[in-house]
Amino acid sequence: MAIAIYFGITPGVRSIIRDGGDPRLAVAVALIVLTLAPVRVVLLFASRHERPRGADFGLRRPPLARATGLVIAVLGATFVLGEVWAVSLGSDEDGPSAIDRLAATSGTLNAILVLMGVAVAVPLVEEFLFRGYFFRALHNWRGFWPAAVTSSAVFAASHVGWIPIVFLVPTGLFGLGACLLYRWTGSLYPALAMHAVVNSIGFGPEMGWTWQVPLAIGLSVATTITIARLIALLLGEAAVLSPAGATGGARVGGLPPARTDRHAGRGH
Repeated sequence: MAIAIYFGITPGVRSIIRDGGDPRLAVAVALIVLTLAPVRVVLLFASRHERPRGADFGLRRPPLARATGLVIAVLGATFVLGEVWAVSLGSDEDGPSAIDRLAATSGTLNAILVLMGVAVAVPLVEEFLFRGYFFRALHNWRGFWPAAVTSSAVFAASHVGWIPIVFLVPTGLFGLGACLLYRWTGSLYPALAMHAVVNSIGFGPEMGWTWQVPLAIGLSVATTITIARLIALLLGEAAVLSPAGATGGARVGGLPPARTDRHAGRGH
């Protein structure tokens, strides 16, 4: 249900971005719609049986050093694979997309609003929806690899119209990397941080930024994780994962069974 709603609203958001006269309004609308609607549906759907917790969506704190190392490793691997894919097809130029409309903005306030939409709101909703909810539901039903491949393919398909078609495969590989991060850490936070980094790096140069890019990365990661932590606290947060818990311990795949996901799996 939440996935269908997400696919249903994204064409409208792209239309607002393409046709809107003021990027400030477009970003505000996109942020509100993309962030609130699918996440709210997931929470309502999950709460049919009992109140969901933050841990049910992977909002649990992993060991920082291990998570940071894994984020760097997965980020590097997905970047290399994406470059190999683009070079193999002889494509190193971005085609026109809806994101170009956002990059055409000017002014500090507009730039900050765009950054918050692209590198904060989008990572939050996509990781919460595709990894915290959809992937977890499929994982509890069919196991890791079917869940990772299916959720990553759907994740890539959700970017049609946002990015050039040639980059859908690297986007799917990114989704697979995020699933692996989730498996290895037992937490959604590393994938959230990686997603914020990637979107900041991808969007910064489109804005003509140079030295501002590292600042944008730091701001987007800090804001994304802070909002996710607030959501976890509101839902009820689990304790910090131990290194053994992060790798799964006795649990298969490093993903503790979540009450929410089992219910969600039956609903799809």
